[in-house]
Amino acid sequence: MNWPALLSDLLDHDWIAWYLLPGLAASAVALLGWSRERARKARSEPDAVGLLDWTNVTFWASFVALVLFAAAFKGWLTSDVPIWP
Repeated sequence: MNWPALLSDLLDHDWIAWYLLPGLAASAVALLGWSRERARKARSEPDAVGLLDWTNVTFWASFVALVLFAAAFKGWLTSDVPIWP
């Protein structure tokens, strides 16, 4: 199987470039926020004020990822991309 050609063909679809890849980036930000929030709760002085409110970062990044994944799923259903190459 020619994987570079397959990836090139997949990246030609608009739903991947506009919805799936940003959804994956938003998921990565949500995971980063989740891990930073866990680290904040585990430190010796949990009431110390940090630079970012990681709870809100996690929530909003998860929400954006969910919306983008739903749009990518809808785009995938309406496209001609097979389920398995």
